Amino acid sequence: MSDQRFIIEMGMGNDQYGQDYTKAARRAIEDALRHSAIPMFQALEPSLGLTPQDMRVQVTIGVQQPDLVDTEALVSALPRGRAEVTAVVGGLNVVNPDNGNVIVIASAAVEAFLPYLGDRA
Repeated sequence: MSDQRFIIEMGMGNDQYGQDYTKAARRAIEDALRHSAIPMFQALEPSLGLTPQDMRVQVTIGVQQPDLVDTEALVSALPRGRAEVTAVVGGLNVVNPDNGNVIVIASAAVEAFLPYLGDRA
């Protein structure tokens, strides 16, 4: 049986001075999570037995250098569900022409899936 996506949130984060791609990615995920609330578990748990741990959480991070993102550290920072984080080319690096400082900007898509409920829902 396949999963059904029931939420997608987008976020943006940056690291202005450290050129830390994981820090920028973590901030992008936190930004996305701040925009979401999932009250449906209070409604579904009694009748269907679903809890937040039944969620599959798929996070896609876009940065200019995805190989510099510690995806395992980001998985451990997610509060609920069975999470997977993937880093891909995206985001933006902005160079200050006066001093060469690079600002790393990351984008995040946080998707949550539940098992297909069919006629039970």
